[in-house]
Amino acid sequence: MTPLIGKTADELKEIALELGMPAFTGKQIADWLYRKRVANIADMSNLSAKNRQLLSEKYETGMNKPVQVAESVDGTKKYLFNAGDNQFIESVYIPEDDRHTLCVSSQVGCKMNCLFCMTGKQGFSAQLSAAEILNQILSIDEADKLTNLVFMGMGEPMDNLPNLLRSLEILTADYGYAWSPKRITVSTIGVIPKMKIFLENTNCHLALSLHSPFAEERLRLMPVQKAYPAEEVLKELRKHDFSHQRRVSFEYIMFEGLNDTMRHAVEMVRILRGIDCRVNLIRFHAIPNVDLKTSNEEKMIFFRDYLTSNGITTTIRKSRGEDIFAACGMLSTLEKQKAKQD
Repeated sequence: MTPLIGKTADELKEIALELGMPAFTGKQIADWLYRKRVANIADMSNLSAKNRQLLSEKYETGMNKPVQVAESVDGTKKYLFNAGDNQFIESVYIPEDDRHTLCVSSQVGCKMNCLFCMTGKQGFSAQLSAAEILNQILSIDEADKLTNLVFMGMGEPMDNLPNLLRSLEILTADYGYAWSPKRITVSTIGVIPKMKIFLENTNCHLALSLHSPFAEERLRLMPVQKAYPAEEVLKELRKHDFSHQRRVSFEYIMFEGLNDTMRHAVEMVRILRGIDCRVNLIRFHAIPNVDLKTSNEEKMIFFRDYLTSNGITTTIRKSRGEDIFAACGMLSTLEKQKAKQD
């Protein structure tokens, strides 16, 4: 069965016409999928019984509930979704005051193999379709509460660019979720050609994973540095205007004794000079078999204050959900191991 979620308004119109329905039926289907979030075609009550039957012979909504939910003491929820063949993906719901953020995945596993990332240890299994990306948003209990989306879950979003762009179109279109692109942030480790297409074709925010201002250190942490050096990524970013509503931010996980010294702070100020940006400092959530530790609070505060005093807005991101394996890839790895044992 082909999922309807992930189809654009034009594609839904074509499906309706191919099945002998009026063209406006496509708009009705879009409304049921993206606004009303129905799980079954049978519930599309303003379609005739005959049309619902015709539609259900070839299609399904594509709405699939998570197979597991873990809730933290701080209100964070990690949702686990089946991705077929003993594969799983995760999304994380993060409530904070009047802000309700969902962190979504874009791939099953990841090709990038960053040293500090559990998802990278899984290797790469598959690209998520637009239906599988959107299902993470549409199928959770808090779907109607969401105020923000971050594509910072499993996988490298730019490595799945066609399905990323399709998802963003549906999320921001009037027939879809009708969200402002300013409510959506997409993370990347710096895949330059695809990042360029993203910047030219959307107005969503961008977050770049940096983690060290020095090339040789970043290469130790992130193999992508060899193909797309941070220097070249920053050169590309300087071609774009981030002085208005669109924002670029830099993600910086702080590792004790590795990237948290005065030397690093000074170099960060130098390489980011001239880019209207913010820096998010992140505590490292330990993962098995990786000999890295997070920086202490004192060093993080020093780093934040130095960057801020030099004109770079810098925040320390609050750690959330550590009691439910909120570090990306932890829960899905455990579930995969369990499935193999069974």
